[in-house]
Amino acid sequence: MNYKVRRAAEKDIPKILELLVQVDMVHHLGRPDIFNGPATKYNAGELKEILADDSTPVFVCVDENDVPLGHAFCIHKQVVGDSILTDIRTLYIDDICVDSAARGKHVGKTLYDHVIAYAKEQNFYNVTLNVWSCNTSAMKFYESMGLVPQKVGMEIVL
Repeated sequence: MNYKVRRAAEKDIPKILELLVQVDMVHHLGRPDIFNGPATKYNAGELKEILADDSTPVFVCVDENDVPLGHAFCIHKQVVGDSILTDIRTLYIDDICVDSAARGKHVGKTLYDHVIAYAKEQNFYNVTLNVWSCNTSAMKFYESMGLVPQKVGMEIVL
């Protein structure tokens, strides 16, 4: 299939909201003690603001009919003048999702490759993301893309 990746637009908000529910449900099924389901991380108004902000680019991978099959929410991050951390610019992938009907069709790789190209073009030092350990398919995907653990969050449930 021939996919295209572009910046998300307001017309994509209904589909992005559907995808956000899918993301939440993966997390809810893995950790119902933490995640409500079904829910979305953002509402339509918040998405409109995010899409308008160049420091929070959202990319969608679309099919030949310009229908989003997946999204990648990114955030420009930089800590400046910290006594411990260097001033590197990081592109943080806040959320990435491929529609359940399009999984296994290279939509995720297409989105990820686009994010990496964007980060290189914008002179970011690195690309980071967080993945919940209960989401083993996402962990396997990111490892296959060459990502390695940067830090590990740990917990004890009381």
